Amino acid sequence: MTRLSPAQQAEANFRPNTPVPTPLVDVAAAVGLEPADVHPSGMNTQVTGVSLNTKTVLPDDLYLALPGAKQHGAAYGSQAIAAGAAAILTDPAGADLLRGVEVPVLSVQRPRQYVGAVAELIYRDESVRDIKLFGVTGTNGKTTTSYFIDAVLTQLGLTSALVGTIETRLGAETIPSSLTTPEATQLHALFAKLAQTGGQSGVMEVSSHAISYQRISGLHFAVAGFTNLTQDHLDLHGSMADYFDTKAELFSSQRCDTAVILTDGGEQGYGHKMAAAVSAKLVRLCTDGTDPEADWSVTEVTPDGLGHAFTLQHKDGTRIQTSTGLPGEFNIANAALAAVMVLSADLSALGITRQELVEVLSGGRPFDTAVPGRMEVITQEPAGVVDFAHNPDAMIRTLSALKEASAGKLILVFGATGERDTSKRAIMGAIAAEYADVIIVSDDDPHGEEPAGIRAQVMAGAKDWIREHDADRTLLEISPRQDAIKHAAELADRHDTIVLAGRGHETAMDVAGTVVPIDDRDELRHAVALAQKQARAR
Repeated sequence: MTRLSPAQQAEANFRPNTPVPTPLVDVAAAVGLEPADVHPSGMNTQVTGVSLNTKTVLPDDLYLALPGAKQHGAAYGSQAIAAGAAAILTDPAGADLLRGVEVPVLSVQRPRQYVGAVAELIYRDESVRDIKLFGVTGTNGKTTTSYFIDAVLTQLGLTSALVGTIETRLGAETIPSSLTTPEATQLHALFAKLAQTGGQSGVMEVSSHAISYQRISGLHFAVAGFTNLTQDHLDLHGSMADYFDTKAELFSSQRCDTAVILTDGGEQGYGHKMAAAVSAKLVRLCTDGTDPEADWSVTEVTPDGLGHAFTLQHKDGTRIQTSTGLPGEFNIANAALAAVMVLSADLSALGITRQELVEVLSGGRPFDTAVPGRMEVITQEPAGVVDFAHNPDAMIRTLSALKEASAGKLILVFGATGERDTSKRAIMGAIAAEYADVIIVSDDDPHGEEPAGIRAQVMAGAKDWIREHDADRTLLEISPRQDAIKHAAELADRHDTIVLAGRGHETAMDVAGTVVPIDDRDELRHAVALAQKQARAR
């Protein structure tokens, strides 16, 4: 039996229940070809689906044979045809590889730029345009904000789809995600199926990779939101300027109707710069008092359990009291952004009144929603927390929040990902040394890179900070990660806080191409229980 990745499962499973045949000549027109460019054998060909992967090709699909980093998709043309592909769309190099195949082949320059348009055409459904689509982008906070929006929509009684780093969900169907934003073929199929099943809204994380690789091509968002921008993904973008410009594409009037921009950080912050780049309708949200032009502001912040209660105040005087149960002041910003994004959407066509929405925000506590691997509390004494923080800004947010809340030592286990932005490794080591009392440097998806070399770069940053500040810290290097977690649990007493950073909800690690099962949440739960058992036996 062929094992499908999460992305392949989504492409295979989240398809419309009743596909509508699309003439191949219409596909040709969508990619700029003339009828004469279609081989006579394909003039009567019709397709009912589209796939980028031969493992998910269904009978009568159009197979998109795109050039890849290591091999051309056309090299797998025979497998696609064997699976039932009725036609293939590729580039001239792919067409050369496909000479003599028994199905029609369409050839265009840069076929990837047409993936969204082709998928939209093949999975067309008139009711898709009625779906209220929310998109969230930014370096940190996308997942939590998306879950918060989904919780609000659910409490309003709407049927929604959720697409993001953790999972792709449509009603009761859920598949783990392998990409923050799936390919356009999957997205258009998903929203067509959502429309056919009576769905009314969708919430998506929109990564910079998705924008760069045109995965959101053909989609239009009712509301798009911006969380923040900090150093990450420079292996793809090369510079913060390019990273910013890529994110800014989401907020054009061609991509969304309304852009809600979190403008914290003052005039030099990326939020202010992003607001200036918006061509859609602009709504400014500020939670730290640094934007006098803000449409919405956060005021009256008070502790509320592990989280905070706060007031959303509009410049017209409107006040909405709400709260979040998740720890950390940054979750106030995530909750406020989610609230303002839904408030900025016109939900009247879905039968939702403004008063109903305000009642959910004020009394429904949608922002208490637990988000897997995001400040997720695993144990109580000692406090054990798992968080996805894997870049400098996220590390600061997470560690500062937990440092403030901890009655004892802050014990940190973390690492850095291989084959990614190397410049942030020493920075993250220094941040760890600044905030944590015990720092255990371990592994986090080394991929094809030597794990010891990654750890050495992180350790160097921590050692430099400790030396420069003459700080009293315990710095350890322990691999594999399971042993690091076990040692952290052994060091902790009941007043301490253990935080495992970087992996969050992930359940497997890539070590030189080998998939190593590991779930930080399970490992921490078991390690703390074992340490407590051993302590009782002494």
